[in-house]
Amino acid sequence: MREKIIQSFIDNKLVAIVRGITEDKIVPLAEALSAGGIKMIEVTFNQADPSSFISTANSIRALAANGVMAGAGTVVTLQQLEMAAEAGAQYIIAPNTNPEIISATRKKELVSIPGALTASECMIAHDAGADFIKLFPINKLGSDYLKALSSPLNHLKFLVVGGVNENNMKEFLAVGAAGFGVGGNLVSKELVNAGEFEKITALAKKYVDALV
Repeated sequence: MREKIIQSFIDNKLVAIVRGITEDKIVPLAEALSAGGIKMIEVTFNQADPSSFISTANSIRALAANGVMAGAGTVVTLQQLEMAAEAGAQYIIAPNTNPEIISATRKKELVSIPGALTASECMIAHDAGADFIKLFPINKLGSDYLKALSSPLNHLKFLVVGGVNENNMKEFLAVGAAGFGVGGNLVSKELVNAGEFEKITALAKKYVDALV
């Protein structure tokens, strides 16, 4: 299963990052994204609101039950990792590098994608067992930073997150990006809450087409 998910990241390159979407809208959102060609969805934990953790896990569970390649995002504690794994998350994404979380993720046979920015953080994550490095936040640094980083660290697989849009993905791919996480630029809470899922499908198609 792990190898299948890793290959899916490499093949599909796009993960939709979902924040603050209610449980009742998560499956229609997934259907809209899938219609546009995006098959992988990360549902994030809101660290400022522990009362929402159960809802986050329920959303992951609903996606998994509907055959979506679902993952958990902003996983910063072992408790959140346990909740995500129990709900059916297939990959665990974090904003930071925590070897304990990485090791626990690998022991559960899930794909580990910790966040890192510096060369040292990237290597700490890799040495702890990370499958991909979430290069975050990249929006203020741009593709030149990834180019400089991936030159000596060309054995690592980088997922670029932060400010990614359909206009800059190719320049990141050209300098070593293995894929992307895209949040608010793709998954608009306003569109979801208004039920305008066809517009999300159109946005998803733009992103997928931009990879060709």
